Amino acid sequence: MPLKLFDAFGIEMEYMLVDRDTLNVRPIADTLLAILSGGRTACDHESGPITWSNELALHVIELKTTLPTTNLRSLPSQFETAIGDLRPVLDRLNARLLPTAMHPWMNPAIETIVWPHENFEIYQAFDRIFDCKTHGWANVQSVHLNLPFDGDDEFAKLHAAIRLVLPLLPALAASSPVLDGHRTGMLDTRMRHYAGHCSVMPSLTGDLVPEPIYDEASYRHEIFDTIANDVRPHDPDGVFEVDFLNARGAIARFDRGSIELRVMDVQEYPGADVAICAAAIAVIKSLVREDWSNLSDQQGFSTTRLRELLERTTILAENAVIDDADFLRLFNVTKSSLTAKELWATLLGRVRRDDQTLATLYAPLEIILDHGTLATRILTSLGGNFDRQALHHVYDEIADCLDNWEPFQP
Repeated sequence: MPLKLFDAFGIEMEYMLVDRDTLNVRPIADTLLAILSGGRTACDHESGPITWSNELALHVIELKTTLPTTNLRSLPSQFETAIGDLRPVLDRLNARLLPTAMHPWMNPAIETIVWPHENFEIYQAFDRIFDCKTHGWANVQSVHLNLPFDGDDEFAKLHAAIRLVLPLLPALAASSPVLDGHRTGMLDTRMRHYAGHCSVMPSLTGDLVPEPIYDEASYRHEIFDTIANDVRPHDPDGVFEVDFLNARGAIARFDRGSIELRVMDVQEYPGADVAICAAAIAVIKSLVREDWSNLSDQQGFSTTRLRELLERTTILAENAVIDDADFLRLFNVTKSSLTAKELWATLLGRVRRDDQTLATLYAPLEIILDHGTLATRILTSLGGNFDRQALHHVYDEIADCLDNWEPFQP
């Protein structure tokens, strides 16, 4: 039976596999999954409610809900158990998991190894067309949040709300301020690289903020058909399935009746990731209920203006100034200008009162609202000038946060 709006949720998060001593990336996802699977080559390993699986690059591993969950509150402890169960295998390999959305000094041109096992022909085709040995493909660890819908009516409401929330998410989730050993000038560097990773075929990403399309037939015609036409000359063997090529910041998965949000950087421990997902869900719910604005106004809002806001939060995250009064009115905010952090504080103050799940998971959000995104806290800890040793020290502490299940605080 199809899931209805907000019946259940799926969350996926990606981590880098790194050497325990040097923190350099280790292309050992296949070795780790084989150990978990009793010695056989495997692309995933199911451990009750949580499943580990491979990604495109051998130094990245994903953990995700095995099935959509109806209880977000149980997820942090389930993820904590799964990570704890993995630790003996990591110790055996002298490796550890490194959070954050981008490795701070990895050189993808020489350190990327593409997954060579099951479905390798798909990964090889991506590498041939796009060159996956780049930051935009091999060094972009994110959280994916899957929200269900049943039919065009529910899709229309959910897609409209997600388009509006999407540009605000880096203001909570940015965790990638350092790349190639240097401060980048952006708090969410991953989003900048993700935006350009399909530049050879721009129809795959569009403007990142999805187009204002509100039924499956139109979506397939305007998005999937365009992608199919663009990829056909590059895919003579028919390796790709068009539905899986869509790389916007939120993608419609009509095959499983869900929309998948992809703009959140990975945090220092899953408790923070789940809290950010809960915040997004609560605000999206209010928009779907038309608590603050009507559906027609939500659906009609300009993609260009939303993309411009996403660019601001990509650079400045919580410090981005939102001065689009029409956008703010969709959230029943009458101020003409405020920061993204101030907007989140306002919205979460409203929805938290009536959302017990969000209230239970709220502690990591208080850290973000009080002390800044993880990206901001990383830069605060690094200080004005830093060398490789200082960078190693800070990211080692962030990896400790995952082991110790605690927020990163400078």
